[in-house]
Amino acid sequence: MLVQKYKDMLSGKSVIRQLSEFATARGKEIGYENVFDYSLGNPSVAVPKVCTDAMIELLQKEDTLALHGYSPSLGITSVREAVAASLEKRFGLPYRKEHIFMASGAAGALAHAFRLVAEPGDVILTFAPFFPEYHPYVDLTGAVLKVVPPDTERFQINTEKFREMITEKVAAVLINTPNNPSGVVYSADTLRELSDILREKSAQYGHDIYLISDEPYREIVFDGETVPCVSCFYDNTIMCYSFSKALSLPGERIGYVAVSPRCKDAETMVNMCGQISRGIGHNCPASLFQLVIARTLDQTADLSVYETNRNILYRELKELGFTCVKPGGTFYIFPKALEEDAKAFCQKALKYDLILVPGDTFGAPGYFRMAYCIDTEKVERSLKALRRFVKEEYGKGKVE
Repeated sequence: MLVQKYKDMLSGKSVIRQLSEFATARGKEIGYENVFDYSLGNPSVAVPKVCTDAMIELLQKEDTLALHGYSPSLGITSVREAVAASLEKRFGLPYRKEHIFMASGAAGALAHAFRLVAEPGDVILTFAPFFPEYHPYVDLTGAVLKVVPPDTERFQINTEKFREMITEKVAAVLINTPNNPSGVVYSADTLRELSDILREKSAQYGHDIYLISDEPYREIVFDGETVPCVSCFYDNTIMCYSFSKALSLPGERIGYVAVSPRCKDAETMVNMCGQISRGIGHNCPASLFQLVIARTLDQTADLSVYETNRNILYRELKELGFTCVKPGGTFYIFPKALEEDAKAFCQKALKYDLILVPGDTFGAPGYFRMAYCIDTEKVERSLKALRRFVKEEYGKGKVE
């Protein structure tokens, strides 16, 4: 007999994926260049040459069995050493290979992190707006994801509501900075306050509350800023990282878990990840790409296009009368819709071949997400459609 919970999920497919599929189908009708598809967070800049060169050199010079064989359960030792050395150099924490577990992207890293610290029935808290796939990621472990309502003024953490919701059942808190969908970078003050509350509540309840930090957008930040290192603020932090965004490698599914060296039982936790893999199948990510990223750890693709796109869209949205928090990173912007029902707003936008994602599934009804990881030329052409949409449907702005 088919398992009912997965069968039930068929009626609740990802809204993002559904809109992306709509955009693809529409593109076959009118040419995809004429569809302004802001649905899917798929990197749009080229893989950096240094990454391609590393792949070619490895394929030409290294033993094929080593390149394509199974890695050790925790990852290739030299790669774990390289990741640890890079983290220590960047953030000043004494990472060693014993703190690193290689994973199949951030999703695979999160799958391990949740199972490390949460039993079935435990609660994991996250903060709206949040990546909607967190629900299946957490709920299918047997733990329960609960969402703290958003601070819509700044899209930092709503600490007042957080204090109300952090009960004895909370095993971990999940954060994502820079944030999908808001593009906001959590400030040092936000992380300091969050950490203080976690220490206070851990002491009050008599058990550790872990902080799981989902960081696939860590390198995509704007205006010359840097992202505060979450692990520097709270000892019991589990960092989950992916190279998908910074190196434009989403299809290669490569990332890692980095347990803070200051975390109690950190080495045991990493060894446990190897055992968790036996049950969920997220084991032994591709050996070739483990070796590639070890050679390119401190490199990125040319991420400047995302800042250019951010600037174009933010300026236009503000001129058209949208309320919008300026993104500090990622390739997302999260404005408030021009009517209360963001689903209706995004449905109307489809008539103008604008593919926008309503904020309801992100835990922020009334808002919508634009993933601006598309060519700048297309962003600029989309402005005419955006102005026409806003003028004809809401009577704002002017049409050229």
